[in-house]
Amino acid sequence: MVTSLLVVIVVLALLFDYTNGFHDAANSIATIVSTKVLTPFQAVLMAAVFNFAAYFFIKDHKVANTVSKIVLEHYVTLHVILAGLVAAITWNLFTWWFGIPSSSSHTLIGGFAGAGMTNALYMGANALQAVEMQYVLKIIAYIVLAPFIGLIIAYVVTILILHLCKTARPATAERWFKRMQLVSSAALSFAHGGNDAQKVMGILYVSLIASKVIQPGTAMPEWIPLACYSAIAAGTMSGGWKIVKTMGSKITKVTPLEGVSAETAGAITLFITERFGIPVSTTHTITGSIIGVGLTKRVSAVRWGVTINLVWAWIITIPISALIAAGVFALLHFFA
Repeated sequence: MVTSLLVVIVVLALLFDYTNGFHDAANSIATIVSTKVLTPFQAVLMAAVFNFAAYFFIKDHKVANTVSKIVLEHYVTLHVILAGLVAAITWNLFTWWFGIPSSSSHTLIGGFAGAGMTNALYMGANALQAVEMQYVLKIIAYIVLAPFIGLIIAYVVTILILHLCKTARPATAERWFKRMQLVSSAALSFAHGGNDAQKVMGILYVSLIASKVIQPGTAMPEWIPLACYSAIAAGTMSGGWKIVKTMGSKITKVTPLEGVSAETAGAITLFITERFGIPVSTTHTITGSIIGVGLTKRVSAVRWGVTINLVWAWIITIPISALIAAGVFALLHFFA
């Protein structure tokens, strides 16, 4: 029974990684598509290649380690993990269908934490005892900090570029920035793969521990990162055109120069947070970067009504995912 349930969890985890890919594809290709540097197909193909390329270069898996420790080992069971995954996939598909660029990362984290806390209640403990608060508080802090860091970096990079290119001919500069967008978009896709694939790696790793296939502290089996990077790249190939429209045009009108700035800022932010093992939202980060670019023109260049709606989606993602996971876990517990 444990073996079959573990197989189901592995399949669902990789399915979530796949949905993460097409849900978050817009993060790395929205600006390059909206500026018409690449066609949508060319953009998703490039993004998928660089999503997977992270597998060959990122080997420390610090983000995966953080995710695996969100729920304390005593409260982690296969049913907890299953409930968290079902909740995460449900919310991911719901927000994708309605074109809402919510965070796949926070969906997974909210689902895992919600199921773990519910299990603690069934075990007669305080719900908060089930989660490692230092990791949870860090994740909550970066809901605010990640987009703000992206915003600041994008603003500074855009101002620097404008200053350095103030004597350049507009047509020449436009041509060069379109070429540079290929590099900046590739860097963002690489950073996205390196950060987001690790979250599912952490879930799969803790699943193997919960099912006693491996012991705590054992090195992560190599098939886990290979499978996760493959799944997220396949998902990216499927695209996410509804969210591309929101990210690429509804927040602010983006030129190739501004696309380079936003993508560069997003990639830098993700590289920094991955280095410190912080599972931030790629969606939040690139949205903050696009807003930062818009602010270099004027405050009114940013469509704040759309931005406020996005912020509300961010705020409710973790609690709603946690509630869905709590409901799923209760059902599993009832029928178990």
